[in-house]
Amino acid sequence: MDSFASIKNLKDLEVYQLARELGKLVWNIVIQWDYSKRKTIGDQWTQSTDSISANIAEGYGRYYFKETIRFYYYSRGSEFESYDWFEKAKERGLLKEGEIDQFQILMDQIPKELNILIKRTRINAENYGREQ
Repeated sequence: MDSFASIKNLKDLEVYQLARELGKLVWNIVIQWDYSKRKTIGDQWTQSTDSISANIAEGYGRYYFKETIRFYYYSRGSEFESYDWFEKAKERGLLKEGEIDQFQILMDQIPKELNILIKRTRINAENYGREQ
């Protein structure tokens, strides 16, 4: 992370791009469901998935590294919640095979990239001598 965060730099983050892609995927799946399925599973799944990129963005815009990392951890929690809703949708037969594969591919990448971002942020905190 540069010393001054910017929207351009945020958009360049691999994990942010992946999380946004996951959000689009989930939205495109859920929007096709009937009202009952959208209200019981779809809304929760969409919100938790959108929270992954939203928390990355919010953390990226913070000045103090400790705050930044806290939001990245919130993003990680949203990953787990999104995965739980995915499992429920899968168990209840709401997903097509291709949708399952796409979701799993992105969910395999996002935690790794988020861990890299957290580690890099910690290193930057040490280098800049700002609050950790």
